[in-house]
Amino acid sequence: MAGEARDPETEVGPLEGVTVIDASQVLVGPFCTMQLADLGADVIKVERPNVGDQTRGWYPPRFGDEEGLSAYYASVNRNKRSITLNLKDERGQAVLRDLVEDADVFVENFRVGTTEQWGLDYGTLSTSNPDLIYCSLSGYGEWGPAARDPAYDLIMQAESGFMSITGEPDGPPVRVGVAIADIGAGMYATQAILAALFRRAFADADGQKIDVSLFDGQLAWLSYMASSYFATGEPPSKMGSRHPTIVPYQAFPTRDGHVVVAAASEKLWRRLCRALDRPALLEDERFATNADRVAHRDDLEALLSTEFETYTTEEALTLLEAADVPAAPVRDLAEAFEHPQVESRGMLQTVDHPRLGEIPMAGSPMHLSQTPTSVRRHPPDLGEHTEAVLSEIGYERETIEDLASDDVT
Repeated sequence: MAGEARDPETEVGPLEGVTVIDASQVLVGPFCTMQLADLGADVIKVERPNVGDQTRGWYPPRFGDEEGLSAYYASVNRNKRSITLNLKDERGQAVLRDLVEDADVFVENFRVGTTEQWGLDYGTLSTSNPDLIYCSLSGYGEWGPAARDPAYDLIMQAESGFMSITGEPDGPPVRVGVAIADIGAGMYATQAILAALFRRAFADADGQKIDVSLFDGQLAWLSYMASSYFATGEPPSKMGSRHPTIVPYQAFPTRDGHVVVAAASEKLWRRLCRALDRPALLEDERFATNADRVAHRDDLEALLSTEFETYTTEEALTLLEAADVPAAPVRDLAEAFEHPQVESRGMLQTVDHPRLGEIPMAGSPMHLSQTPTSVRRHPPDLGEHTEAVLSEIGYERETIEDLASDDVT
């Protein structure tokens, strides 16, 4: 709770006691399993020997010097333990089956069909562990004509229609600035895993298979834009920061930057006009209702742009805030993380890395009063926990050493 001292090392998250074997890499799977780890699950990340998750090599930037840690990798792999395992080797596959035998959740994002080739598919793993919740993540899902096609976030944003509605009207299509296809599917995967855990616990049921795809997630995220298309038969187009059904709801240029204004009701529209000392706008029949303002969007935008360009951003914000009109500056990330709300909500965390010192990272947005999320572990070094994890599942030291010497781990 606000103001209370917290000790991440002693806090118990709601998923304490849940073991997750994470055989995913890059973003969609690691983002999903980081959320589970933040909630208290023991997440064991399985990585390729000597190479690890692809994102370990995605730099600059990185924390530390040339022996440091990829900032990309660090962003989605806290609170996990790392082991190395060659899954192309039959002995590595056998080790993974041993790991999964007593686990609660298994997450993978190999290309569709790979786990069947390795004997690591749901049918095989659930035979020895019927309680297992098995989550497969892929570009297009496990069936359909595109099931085996490769997929990246950029491809998914293009395929799903997102890029057709992102950017300025007279500009080229652009991708959203973060990998929303991966992150969106990762969030859906987390929800599905939690739902399956809930059903298993409260319906006395077995585990089950979960199939989440980036493409499906993007289509679902289109939400009201998809509904607009279904209602009209006309695909929406790029509108910049504008809203298709609310006007004014966008960024306006000022003398020294931009101000974002969200006049999302008739009451707020009236307040905006009074704040700008433009009462004539309230009498203009072109702008009488929101539907009128949508119909005459270009005329209104031209008038308001001219008005806002007479103010600095700070002056515009002062006027609008005094009139209780929702408005904000367009912050860069440095400014965003300096917002006083960030400290108040614990959205800037640090974790101590044994080689690199304190690493800052965005906190968890999930605030639970009795079983809070926590940042407990640094993003692990490659294979940092291999020996410990294999010992926990009963492997003798000699066997562990043999696996290492044979490049299985």
